[in-house]
Amino acid sequence: MIWVIGDVDGKKYKEPFSKGIMSRSLNVADIGTERAHKIASDIEEDLIKNNISEISSLDLADVVLTHLENIDSDIAKKYKNWRSLRTSKEPLIILIGGASGVGTSSMAFELANRLRLKNLISTDMIREVMRKIISKDLSPVIHKSSFDAYESIRTPSIRIDQVIEGFVSHVDVVNVGIEAIIERSVKEGISTIIEGVHIVPGFIREDLMENNNIIMFTLTVDDEESHKQRFYSRCRQPWVKRSLERYMDNFSTIRKTQKFLVEQAKIHDVHVIDNVEINETIDIMVNDILERFGGINDVEQKS
Repeated sequence: MIWVIGDVDGKKYKEPFSKGIMSRSLNVADIGTERAHKIASDIEEDLIKNNISEISSLDLADVVLTHLENIDSDIAKKYKNWRSLRTSKEPLIILIGGASGVGTSSMAFELANRLRLKNLISTDMIREVMRKIISKDLSPVIHKSSFDAYESIRTPSIRIDQVIEGFVSHVDVVNVGIEAIIERSVKEGISTIIEGVHIVPGFIREDLMENNNIIMFTLTVDDEESHKQRFYSRCRQPWVKRSLERYMDNFSTIRKTQKFLVEQAKIHDVHVIDNVEINETIDIMVNDILERFGGINDVEQKS
């Protein structure tokens, strides 16, 4: 058996070498499950061949990097950046926004798996908590959905679109909870993904967004018919309680909020991704994260 020696706060520990864990680590470089497992197996064979029964986690990372460099320099670079991300000192906060139905929840889940992040929070859950705290009389918009919040505006503005005004009012309330989670994640050093329609470029405090370990994405589904079909796919699941009819009745306002989100993203230089294919979207996000934060010694995953 090969033992991997690690260090936590100056205390040594050891655990058995695992091809499964290594292949998941390699998969961040988007090399495919089978190829990742093959490389992990080859590395194990090399360690056994060289009579290595114990190896430090840092030395093992160097062995993996050397092995990858002999295979593909691009893959090696992605792996090196990912290692830097995993071992730096500050948490990585990923914010994924987009209108209803564009797939922020699915993409956040897939991204968490790819980057091996354990903390995933939906802004819908934040909204539900805030509904318990804030009465309907005090803030009627929070007790509506993001796309029909305009129906609860007591005194509509004549200067902006009513749908967007309702959406902005809705987001403003939830944003208090989003900022609190970001602050807590930074303070506690916990890497976190926050996803949902309430992640709007330009709405989160500038002093938070100035941190180079916080990255935001805005997802869209540009094709209108494809966007509509997403709701049919979502609502056909037996455990889903949301009404398809309600989404279809409000589809035009959902599209209007998407347009607003894209406009805000362009103003604030946030990466907009047309979420057509899951793997392609995840690859874009992972590559962007590794390019922006890989190699910077201030990003760490803690659990």
